[in-house]
Amino acid sequence: MHESVKYWLDLSDYDMETALAMFETKRYLYVGFMCHQTVEKLLKAFYVKKINEAAPYTHSLTHLVRISDLESDLPENHENLLNHLEPLNIEARYPSYKEKLLAELTESKCRDLIAGTKLFITWIKKQL
Repeated sequence: MHESVKYWLDLSDYDMETALAMFETKRYLYVGFMCHQTVEKLLKAFYVKKINEAAPYTHSLTHLVRISDLESDLPENHENLLNHLEPLNIEARYPSYKEKLLAELTESKCRDLIAGTKLFITWIKKQL
């Protein structure tokens, strides 16, 4: 399973780089989406390491936390981040939500999402 953990970590690093690139080009809708993807893949790496099974097919961050038995260890600031990121995976994919999301995902909001995601990266990697 070691290779599987590395696989998820490598993908999460790539997604974070993409989130930063999207921020630089002011494509804020995709900043939120890529931050979600980054965290999702980190949670899957944690799941694989802890449970020693293949990561489940889910995009739900809260589900991944629950099945990885991370709920009691998750700091409040990370729980808040997950609550903000959770809807961005689905809503960014559908045109009916894009206008609403574009209005909400301002430069300031995206800066906060990136900062929170970076803190989450540091925290979860220490758990691994």
